Amino acid sequence: MVTQAEFEAAVLVPSFQQPVLVDFYATWCGPCQILKPILENLAKEYDFILAKVDIDQNPDLANTYGVEGVPDVRIVSQGQVQEGFVGVLPEAQIREMLAKLGLQSSLDQALATFELIRATQDADQIQAALTTLLTQHPENPQVLLLAAQTYLQRGEADVAGQYLDLIPSTDRGIASQVEGLRGLLDFSAAIAAPIDHTDIDHTDIEQLFLRGCQAALAGSYEAALEQFLGVVQGDRQYRQDGGRKAMVTMFKVLGDTHPLTVTYRKQLMQALY
Repeated sequence: MVTQAEFEAAVLVPSFQQPVLVDFYATWCGPCQILKPILENLAKEYDFILAKVDIDQNPDLANTYGVEGVPDVRIVSQGQVQEGFVGVLPEAQIREMLAKLGLQSSLDQALATFELIRATQDADQIQAALTTLLTQHPENPQVLLLAAQTYLQRGEADVAGQYLDLIPSTDRGIASQVEGLRGLLDFSAAIAAPIDHTDIDHTDIEQLFLRGCQAALAGSYEAALEQFLGVVQGDRQYRQDGGRKAMVTMFKVLGDTHPLTVTYRKQLMQALY
């Protein structure tokens, strides 16, 4: 916590080197407690200083800057205290504000680097990069999701499931992707299950479905969608509309705006109706 006596040295002076976010708060304030971990986590990713000021302990400081309600977050740059926001903003909006300040997330940079390494398909480099990410951001949902994806593509479904279990259910931003990856775990189980060779009527459809599962787990999403679409066109009753459900799982993994989702969602609708 920064006091009035420390404000110049802890906030104003450092602001000439990097932005400072001042969080005016109160211990009795519920929204302040919601905002607190969001700001603290962002401070680990971005190059800014987070200074916290208890308005009850420093009423003169709060009055000086016209703080009327909490939480009140101010931006300090070049010694100037500027308006930020009052209340609790969604994390995405705070990130947008930080981007306007010219700040980049170290996590975003690390994730971009990881994607470049993953594209090389070098297993040792991918593992080293993933280990670094998990060491630096052990509780970040995006990193945990990436770990689950990586282990799933390796065929280590149990490990992938463990990482998915670590992702908070309250993180709505990636909830659909988490659900999609859990669907991929079901694909892994389907591949491992013995084939019922007595069900002659569904043999070809079964092969289509399993090829789709294998392609999905290997990251060949277009091939997977093509196989699952074939299942839908061939037999809606197979696995109780299993082809359609598998395609919906793929859409969740890819996201609503992905080109493959857009293309194959249209084809699925045509096949259904």
